[in-house]
Amino acid sequence: MLRIKVTYADRIGRLPKYIFAAIEELKAEKKREGIDLILLGIGDPDLTTPEFIVNELIEQVKRPENQNYPTSMGEQDFREAVSRWYKVRFGLDLDSGKEVTHLLGGKEGIANIARAFVNPGDVVLCPNPGYPVYENGATKLCDGNPYIMPLTKENEFLPDLDAIDKRVLKRIKMMYLNYPNNPTGAIAPMEFLKKASDFAEDNGFFIVYDNPYSEFTFDDYIAPSILQVSENHVEINSVSKMFNMTGFRCGWAAGNSDIVEGLRKVKSQIDSGGSIFIQKAVIKGLDQYTSEKKPEIVQKNMKIYEERRDILVNGLNDMGWKTEKPVATFYVWTPIPEGEKDDMEFVKKLINVGVVITPGVGFGEHGKGFVRFALTQPIEKIKEALERISKVI
Repeated sequence: MLRIKVTYADRIGRLPKYIFAAIEELKAEKKREGIDLILLGIGDPDLTTPEFIVNELIEQVKRPENQNYPTSMGEQDFREAVSRWYKVRFGLDLDSGKEVTHLLGGKEGIANIARAFVNPGDVVLCPNPGYPVYENGATKLCDGNPYIMPLTKENEFLPDLDAIDKRVLKRIKMMYLNYPNNPTGAIAPMEFLKKASDFAEDNGFFIVYDNPYSEFTFDDYIAPSILQVSENHVEINSVSKMFNMTGFRCGWAAGNSDIVEGLRKVKSQIDSGGSIFIQKAVIKGLDQYTSEKKPEIVQKNMKIYEERRDILVNGLNDMGWKTEKPVATFYVWTPIPEGEKDDMEFVKKLINVGVVITPGVGFGEHGKGFVRFALTQPIEKIKEALERISKVI
């Protein structure tokens, strides 16, 4: 048999090692030992998709006209529904023909927008800790150079724009921002978004604002859109978190028409769009919005996450692990307990007692010393997790 040497592209070599490999091995080992693992690491909602959306999906998938190829930019009625949502939610008037395009989930849009604009050697500003796709799946796989913007507790997990090296300013093509923030749960005030927008426009680049947690806010906080500050940028959102539809893969990009057009050009070459019947079902969900406030179905879900958040954070504090309550997202981001030296090693200790969380270093070097809990388990499981954690710390 002919043997060939398979050589990966150089850009693949730029990707970091999969740091979770050791965790996956340890999880598998504990499962073999019969230990019931409580999974608080993955940001995948355990709550179900609203029944009215599922029923609409069932009705729409039966229709022959919804079983054909869709358009990569999204069906017209879907884009119009997204435009209506931006009007009632943020008070924005977006042209559904030019300023909105469909995505196969937010992750796809985050990566493909780089393919449309990043040339080899271009600089992309990436928050750290942050969603790894910004630095890896987008920037490095387009042969761009990620410029790391540290998110520190001292600066409320906002990047210090004034600290960016002036020598790279002319080479910056775009900046990723994400608030409410994954993994930290931090929020960005409008004053910061205005500063970030002015900074980008003054230096000739645009912002890709990743906003999938816009509806995942607690108490009376209402998250803004970067487009409320300036429509020179682009925003990415999806229904993955909003309506517990992670598996449906449906989202959108909205904003500057030239940026949206660039993304469309890429997508027209590599995908055939999202299922029409899913888009029709999402329209049903988006039309539940009648103002900037969350509709009842989203409010109900957030009350569940709020109760989980309070039980988890109060429980950690009761055992001496100082942890703050997030104002948004369904994550709890916290420094490892006093006396612990390494977030990865601490996570391994918790796996040994059957609790799985995410080490901060998984989101970049500036996540070291932190861990992230996902509030994606029912209350009884969270209470059980607290019991197990108390044995470790």
